[in-house]
Amino acid sequence: MEPFYADDEVAILGINTARSLTWKGGRIGHGQILRIEERFANRAKNVTKILVTHHPFDLPESYSGKHLVGRAQLAIARLANAGVDLLLAGHLHRSHSGQTAARYGTSGHSAIFVQAGTALSTRSRGEENSFNAIRIDGRRISIDRYSWSVDICAFRLEASEEFRRSETGWSRAE
Repeated sequence: MEPFYADDEVAILGINTARSLTWKGGRIGHGQILRIEERFANRAKNVTKILVTHHPFDLPESYSGKHLVGRAQLAIARLANAGVDLLLAGHLHRSHSGQTAARYGTSGHSAIFVQAGTALSTRSRGEENSFNAIRIDGRRISIDRYSWSVDICAFRLEASEEFRRSETGWSRAE
C-alpha cells in the first residue's frame, strides 16, 4: 500500500490516505508521516522527492478547508523537514496547483501541489476531462494541463506553469 521508487533523479512514494467507512475525507497517519521521513531522509539534495496521495494537501479557492486531508497542517511541517518537493493528489476531480508556503506559511521550504482533474470519468466537477504532464529537469518542474476539446475530439494544452528550485524550495517562474 506504500509503493516506492528511487533513482539518481527522483524518489516517489505513494501513501494511502483513504480510511475505511469514510467516503469523502481522508487522513494521513502519524506512522505514515514517519515512514515518509524515513524514505526521503538520506536522499541527495538534487533528488526530487515526490509524495502521491489520494486526498489533497491543497485546494482550489472554491473549496473549503474541510476537503483537505486530515492532519495536513502537522504533515506539511514534517514533509518540509523531509525535503518533499512535489505533492500529487486527486480525489476532487478538479485541476489545481499551488505552493505549500502560500497555504501553510512554511518558512525555509516550499513544495509544489499538483491536483489532478478527471481524465476519463464523467465526474468532471464543472471542468472538461483533463490530465497533467509533469516534467522534471533538475532545478525546474513544468506542469502542462491538457483538457478535452469537443471541437477537435482530442486533448489540447490548456495551461502551462513552471517552477524553479532555490535554497528555500520551489517558486513559480515568471
